[in-house]
Amino acid sequence: MIERDFDAAYAEEFGVVCGTDEAGRGPLAGPVVAAAVVLPKDFILEGLDDSKKLSEKKRDALYDKIIESAIAYGIASSSEAEIDEYNILGASLLAMRRSVAIVAEKMGELPGVVLVDGNRNTDFGTASIPVVKGDALSQSIAAASILAKVTRDRIMAELAPKYPEYNLDVHKGYPTPAHKLAVYEFGPSPIHRKSFLSFLERDKDKLEAALQKKRERENG
Repeated sequence: MIERDFDAAYAEEFGVVCGTDEAGRGPLAGPVVAAAVVLPKDFILEGLDDSKKLSEKKRDALYDKIIESAIAYGIASSSEAEIDEYNILGASLLAMRRSVAIVAEKMGELPGVVLVDGNRNTDFGTASIPVVKGDALSQSIAAASILAKVTRDRIMAELAPKYPEYNLDVHKGYPTPAHKLAVYEFGPSPIHRKSFLSFLERDKDKLEAALQKKRERENG
């Protein structure tokens, strides 16, 4: 549950508090997206919570309110190629650094402290503190979580018509059985993460059996 005074306690010590979070570490396809948010002092947004606990409709509504209310926000990403090059953790932290840099550019200065969702940290050029389950504790991290999640979902929806065989608008690139089967049947697309495709060899027998069943159903 979001703690109303969580960010305020850090503000007393560090001044401006910026929360950052990412979306899309688990998918087989698409970028990882991060957001960073600085909220007004004593800001309260009813319904704000970890984006994973909210419906798509609720996330969309909160997204608009966060954009309107934030003192500053930044949204950035790391590409599939960067995920393959740096691994998903490295690419996630890179996207977070990029999002915080956007906030700093908008504000004309770095925030006093960056609250980072999770148990890993990176160099933001200012004080930073990892917060385990931060998107369920900190308003600024929860806000960043929503901006990142909504943005990534919209990116995948936009990519879906370009790669219709994968139904990206349905699963947003996550490794559902249907998505895995589509990758096996049609091969990976340019937006698939090569480092995430070991299942193609590991689960080859299961995928082949599933594909045969699918074709039997299609042929009546």
